[in-house]
Amino acid sequence: MDSGTLISNIGHLFLYDRNTPMLFSSGLFWFLFILFLPVYILLKKSKAKMTLFVIAFSLFFYYKSSGLFFLMLIATSLADWLLSRAIFRTKDRSRRLALMWLSICISLSILGYFKYANFFLWNWNAMVRGNFQPLDIILPVGISFYTFQSISYVVDVFKRKITPTRSWFDYLFFLSFFPALVAGPIVRADYFLPQIKKNLQADSSMIWGGLWLIIIGILKKAVIADYIAQYNDLIFNDPGLYSGVQTLMGVVGYTMQIYCDFSGYSDMAIGLALIMGFRLATNFDSPYQSRNLTEFWRRWHISLSTWLRDYLYIPLGGNRKGTLRTYLNNFLTMLIGGLWHGAAWKFVFWGAMHGLGLAIHKACRPLLVRIPDTPLTIFFSWLLTFLYVSFLWVFFRAKDFSDSILIIKNIFKEFHWWQFPQFISARPIWCLMMLVLIIMHFVPQRWADTLQLRYAASPWLVKLIIFLIVVQLVIEFMLAEVQPFIYFQF
Repeated sequence: MDSGTLISNIGHLFLYDRNTPMLFSSGLFWFLFILFLPVYILLKKSKAKMTLFVIAFSLFFYYKSSGLFFLMLIATSLADWLLSRAIFRTKDRSRRLALMWLSICISLSILGYFKYANFFLWNWNAMVRGNFQPLDIILPVGISFYTFQSISYVVDVFKRKITPTRSWFDYLFFLSFFPALVAGPIVRADYFLPQIKKNLQADSSMIWGGLWLIIIGILKKAVIADYIAQYNDLIFNDPGLYSGVQTLMGVVGYTMQIYCDFSGYSDMAIGLALIMGFRLATNFDSPYQSRNLTEFWRRWHISLSTWLRDYLYIPLGGNRKGTLRTYLNNFLTMLIGGLWHGAAWKFVFWGAMHGLGLAIHKACRPLLVRIPDTPLTIFFSWLLTFLYVSFLWVFFRAKDFSDSILIIKNIFKEFHWWQFPQFISARPIWCLMMLVLIIMHFVPQRWADTLQLRYAASPWLVKLIIFLIVVQLVIEFMLAEVQPFIYFQF
């Protein structure tokens, strides 16, 4: 290979390729991050230089994930920053309110066009029976996440909870921070902006804790989620070809896959931020340990559920306007949360059923508190919650609503217990991964914290061995192509 071809190939790596967006689980990202880190450490003493360097890397990361849409991120940040400063300076409440809604409408209109234009046009076409041709719209990666961050920032400035950043670069740093940019956690300004201002150096506990979280995240995503997804995809792609037992295992498999995939991304994002000296909020807290839906949504995608609570549920009235209004507010919040996840009726149904489940749980709470917490009641509470959540994931994953119904019917109509041994013998590694994952999900958090501390205190040789084991596992189980994270589509 001549030098010209080599330079051309290297240059191609730095250009956006729609078929291979940059992912945390890709080798290119880690190669670039290794180059990024020493420069970042050198510039850390100067807040201004560090800020500009991280912004540049974040925008490049977003360019590699979504192409020229990084320009839209820059424009959004500039509009938000200017409007937030105008809101803060304005004393008249009605004008401040108008400016806040102007900013929110700009953000939601951009999100609405890219994410929901075809959905609404398709439904309008169905009503008028027209000849609809979908618009050629590419959804920018992570637009839902940074839009929610943008809205919460402007609302908090309006409420005087925070003061707007004096520098646009500080706000652009907050909005484009690459660990959390494309799939969360959703970062709150009152939590993150003070960290930018302090510009603290990462201590050894943060660095090793961050590396540990990255290792756990890679294991969850690149080893477990991507491996068990191979079987789950067979079930969901052709739901009519499999028995009830096979279909049920595919549903349970996807329940675990989406947790490992998304929480693995969150672990890596939080770990990367820790290494850089920043703390991101916890996004998952063993959600499948939950014994009711209310507890589940306090443990699953915590940054989204708290955002919906603070910026949608409470403004709707929360629980301050009577029992029926509380149930309605819960239902509407989850309905909108479902629509946030995707522009399709199956997501609306998924959100509506979670809203209905939350309302039923709240209505039954006076009765439920009278039931003693025996091992039997704890088990059945957990089992009912897990089954409810798992069957709703069917609507989340299936191609469409009709496939979702077919999958659920198949489980109940074609189910035979005697097929379990046959399934286990046919897919032993898949079953072993699922068993280990379920057991590990119920490990007490203090055990996990202790393991992290022991990793941090271990000799460098032990750390190296652990790293090599993880690399070998990734090589052993990796697919031909790096698989995108499930939540990239949202």
